[in-house]
Parts: sequence; structure tokens; C-alpha cells
Amino acid sequence: MTPFNPKPYAARRARLLKQLKDAGGGIAIIPTSPEAPRNRDAHYPYRHDSYSYYLSGFTEPEAVIVLIAGKKVATSILFCRAKHEEREIWDGFRHGPQAARTTFAFDQAYAVEEFDARLPSLLGGAPNLFYSMGFDAAFDERVVKALNAVRGMARSGMNAPEAIRDARALIDAMRLVKDKHEIDTMRRAGAISTEAHKRAMRTAKPGAYEYEVEAELLHEFRRQGSEYPAYTSIVAAGANACVLHYVSNDQKMKDGDLLLIDAGCELNSYASDITRTFPVNGKFSGPQRDLYQIVLDAQAAAIAKTKPGVPFNVPHEAAVKVLAQGMVDVGLLKGSVDAAIEQGNKREGGYFRFYMHRTGHWLGLDVHDAGDYKHGDKWLPLAPGNMVTVEPGIYVRPARNVPKHFWNIGIRIEDDALVTAKGCDIITSECPKTVADIEAWMAG
Repeated sequence: MTPFNPKPYAARRARLLKQLKDAGGGIAIIPTSPEAPRNRDAHYPYRHDSYSYYLSGFTEPEAVIVLIAGKKVATSILFCRAKHEEREIWDGFRHGPQAARTTFAFDQAYAVEEFDARLPSLLGGAPNLFYSMGFDAAFDERVVKALNAVRGMARSGMNAPEAIRDARALIDAMRLVKDKHEIDTMRRAGAISTEAHKRAMRTAKPGAYEYEVEAELLHEFRRQGSEYPAYTSIVAAGANACVLHYVSNDQKMKDGDLLLIDAGCELNSYASDITRTFPVNGKFSGPQRDLYQIVLDAQAAAIAKTKPGVPFNVPHEAAVKVLAQGMVDVGLLKGSVDAAIEQGNKREGGYFRFYMHRTGHWLGLDVHDAGDYKHGDKWLPLAPGNMVTVEPGIYVRPARNVPKHFWNIGIRIEDDALVTAKGCDIITSECPKTVADIEAWMAG
């Protein structure tokens, strides 16, 4: 395991502190995620908050980051669980404040049990409070209680923050542009997920169950060092592939089925996200091949438009144009391509009948990562360091006016793209994708 390097996280805190100072100064409070009970004596597997992790690299529960942008001094404080011999026997290692301060390069660190008592004095005199209300009601109450305590000291000259601003909005903009540390991690996550998909292609066969293929994905994720899947894997055979978020993964695969797998690992808290669609028996039928090539061409068109300065929606529009043309060409749609696009954009039929989602999303600490897509009415332009997915698809449910040979075909092809200075780098390109490459790989 690579030794922990606190420098990227300390650099992000320094950048955020500068933004806080530029915004008038004040205090930012970023708590981690609460633990979630599963039943009376067990919790769901714990996953820390992405914002807290982005600024610290710290993964223990109950932690709180406090950043203070004063007029002259900037201070970073970590509140974390105290050392506790008995709890460590039962639940595992705790850093404790002293070790955490050094390991994670904070200016100060205290036991989280001291947070409520210390918070009023930290808030007092701060011009602004940067905190995101509404995500954790119990923690909101603690912050409000501290604010009211400061307000109660007004006669002694203690002033409470005049404004409460959303801390996450500032961090979102930072998270959109990945630094080298993040990019290196995501490349490795993409490589692990690529190997998992390749393993799935080799093991899928008629008569087996979807969950058997899912097990192969999870095995490969963990074997190569990933902690978790980045999201619940979709392993959808035949008609199940026409359900966008199908996760039951419990049906038997039949000869002639396509298998759509949307799966990616999480590595050091960063997500990968790959979708591949392939024939369970190793050979595409004619109708399957026709629709698959349309989706593949649509993805290529979107990738060609994924470059700096291009508004976020442009790759989607490029994919839609190819998909609509292909749908008309093979008889899924009647009429003109322009009409198919216009109707689809209004969700009144057209291409939207067979392609009802966007072509991509931000990717990072969350599989649908933080950050705006629009500023007002304008789509955000892509910039070097952005990480996006490119994932067009076609989903054909049985219907009276749809050619029967296309029924129950669901296809999606998804890759992870790093926007570079000149275009984009597909970091999951080693995963077989063309008809020829898929059939050759499955043949062994």
C-alpha cells in the first residue's frame, strides 16, 4: 500500500481558505457522514463524506473539519474520535487527535467530544459561516445551538456570523478540476474496472445467472485492491437491459441475449464507471450488431466533441444526432431526422422513446460527482482536468409499431474521459468495445 501523502489535501484546504478570505473571511464547518444503522445491532458499511475526504483524506466516522480564515491567520482544525483502547479492541484502530494532526497535516486537532463546547468560541467574531444546511438534521441542530449561544453573548461584545453561506458550493467548483493525485487514482480505478469487465465477458454464458457475473466483477475489484464497487452493479440480460437502473441481477441468461453491464470500482474513494454490452453466446446477431454500431458511432461523435471550451451539452447533442439518424435508417423511427431530434428534445417521442438519458456526467469522488452543469442558462464549458463519462445508448421495448427483431435489445457503451489541453483521454479505452474486439476477446 502506498504511504499516505497529506500534501494534496493540505493544498486543497489552503485553496479553500483563500476563497473564504476573498469572500470576506469567516469559518467553514465540514462534517463527515453519520453512520447508518442497518438493524438493531449492525450498521451499513461506513463510507465517509466526499467533501470531508477531499479536504483531509481522513476516513474515520464522527470527524469534523473546521477552517478559519482570519484577517491575518488561516487555521485548519480536525475534530476526531479520541483514542479508546476498549473500542479499538472491538472496532479497530483510531488515530486520535495527536496522531491525526501530524498524519493529516492539520494545524490543530481535538477530540470530537469537545466540538460542541469549543464551537461557540470558534464562531464568535467570524464575519461569515460557511456551512451546508439540510444534509444532516442532527448536525444542523448542533450548529444552530452554537450560533444561538454566541448570539446570547452579544452584550459581552461577542458577535455571531452575519451570514450563512453554502460551503459545498465553493468546494464543488474545486472538485470539478482534478489534480494529479486524483487523476492518477482514477486511472488506476479505471484500469481495475476494465479488467473486471474483461473477466465478466469471459465468464458470461447461456444458462448462467446474472449474479454469477456480478460475483466475478466484485471478485476482480477486490482482488486488485478496490475497497468497494462505486455503485450497485447493473448486470442486465435480455429485456432487463431496457431497465436503466436494473439491479436485481437474479435472472438466467439465455442464448441470444445481450448482457449489459454497468459497473465500476471505487479506489481510495474515487469512482470509475464503465458500461459494456455484449452477446452472452459470443456472437452479435444482425439486429444486435446494427443497433450496437449506432451506439458506438454516437459515442465516437460525443468523444470527438469532448474537449476544452466546449459547452457540456455539446457532446450529448453530437451523440443524439448520430442516434436519431441511425434510428431512422434502421426503421425504429419514421420521418425526418430533424423531426426525430426536435420531438426527442421535447420528450414528445422521436429519439427520446429509445434514448431517454443524458450522454454523460461528472465523475470523481462520487459516481455522479459534485459540480454545476449550468451557470444560469449557459452550459458550463469543459476544462482541462474535468473527468466525465460518455455513455449513449438505445433501449427498445416491445411495441406494435417497432420492428420485432429489435424488441428487448438494450445497449449502452460508457467510458471515462479526462479532458486535456487538446481534447480528451479515454482512461478506460483498454476495455474491448468494437464488435470485432468483443467477439475476439470472448472467443479467447
